[in-house]
This record gives sequence, structure tokens and C-alpha cells, in this order.
Amino acid sequence: MNCVAAVTGGSSGIGLATVRELVRRGCTVYELSRHDGSGEQGVRHLRCDVSDGDAFRQALEQIFAQEGRLDILVNNAGFGISGAAEFTPNEDAKRLLDVNLFGTVNGCKAAIPLMRRQGGGRIVNLSSVAAPCAIPFQSWYSVSKSAVSTYSAALGNEVRPFGISVTCVLPGDIRTGFTAAREKNPAGDEVYGGRIAKSVAVMEHDEQTGMDPAAAGRRIADVALKRRVKPEYSIGFKYQFFVILARILPCGLKNRIIGMMYGG
Repeated sequence: MNCVAAVTGGSSGIGLATVRELVRRGCTVYELSRHDGSGEQGVRHLRCDVSDGDAFRQALEQIFAQEGRLDILVNNAGFGISGAAEFTPNEDAKRLLDVNLFGTVNGCKAAIPLMRRQGGGRIVNLSSVAAPCAIPFQSWYSVSKSAVSTYSAALGNEVRPFGISVTCVLPGDIRTGFTAAREKNPAGDEVYGGRIAKSVAVMEHDEQTGMDPAAAGRRIADVALKRRVKPEYSIGFKYQFFVILARILPCGLKNRIIGMMYGG
């Protein structure tokens, strides 16, 4: 049976790499994005703002009506903000959560009734290594991805009896346009002794020298097409090691190490 998949944020970056890999493996793939389609051969584009729950539901229902099923949803859409937590306007934080967290929630709420109707399905939510390793001066991004991880774990237990599996993928530093798109707030840098700018520079260097998005797309496709999944996967040996360390090190020691790496 041909597998039908929807990928949010599918017109660029990790999302596009995932779309390409799923197509290569024979899936019928819809990319959902607020922007124009990627133009990839064999990919169907739907314009959709994931923060709009009604629009997300209508997009998935359209796919279901056209294809008769929806086997995979990859909730990848998201963006980043950086800056001191003290000087980050609440409105900016809420806007981030509307996309990164509630965009994922909207997708899950739209997909579950369709997958339950057909007897099963797979939801893959994109979290981040920044969830178990909370990054200074990127606090709200870490908050959003921690929430995605926790939500996914709880939801997975709720929907398992319907044959629906939910899993999280935690990328680390990936070389995409995400870096340039990050919304940087330098407010208070003089108060913090220039540490905001220094920390952001370290993050941007790590990202732009990071993993090829094609490798990330292959790993996400692997997870999406597995017969059975664990609640969570990290991408790349280095980041798997970081996540394991984050869970076994004493909390204080872990935080000091992260502070030395990214605290400016």
C-alpha cells in the first residue's frame, strides 16, 4: 500500500530534506507551508499556517479526502528566537509557542481522528537537543521544544490503543536557513557584558558547521517508516551522546557545562 505523508515546514530545511527522502522511498507526500511550494517533483503543496488550528484541520482533511488515508504526519514547522529571557517580550515568547508547540498540537489534534478512522498511523514531532540541554539566551526555544517532548510522550500513551504511534525526533545543529531566520533580540547585551552576542555567535557557528540536512531527513524518514518506534530519537551519534549525558549527569554539573559552552 502506498504510504501517504504530510510534512509541515516542508518547503525548506529539515522539512524539505524529509519530504525528499519520503518521496524517494515511494511515499505520496504533501508539504504544508505558509510559503510557496518547494517545486520538488512529485510533491504536492498545500499552503497552511500551523498556528491556525482550523486551517491545519482542513488541510489534513483535504489530503484524506483525496488519498483516502493519512499514514504519517511530521510536525516540523518552527522557528527560533534568541536573547536574554529577562528582556524577551512575552508577546514574542507567545508567538514562538503558537508555532513550535501549539502548531504541533494543532497537527496532532487534526490527524488523530483521521488516523483513528483508518485504524492507525504515525505522528513524528520535531523537538530538539535544546530540550534536555536548555540553552542560555535561547531559553524560549528550549521551553518550546521541552514542551513538545513532554506533550508527545503523554499523547503517545493516550492514542496507542487506536494503533496510532507518536514519537519525537531531537535534531542537534543542522546546517539550514534556520540560522538566518532566527529572530535575534540584542536588548540588554550591555547589561550582560556582551554575553548575548557571544552566545548567539557560538550557536550560529555550530549550526552552520553542523550536520547536512539531508542526513537529518534520512533519519526522520527512517523513524516515520519504522514498524515500531520508541518515544524519542536523537539524530547523530554526537547528539545521542549529549542527550545521554544530559540525563545521567547531576543536574548542577550538566547546567554548568552548558553554561560554559553557551553562556557567553
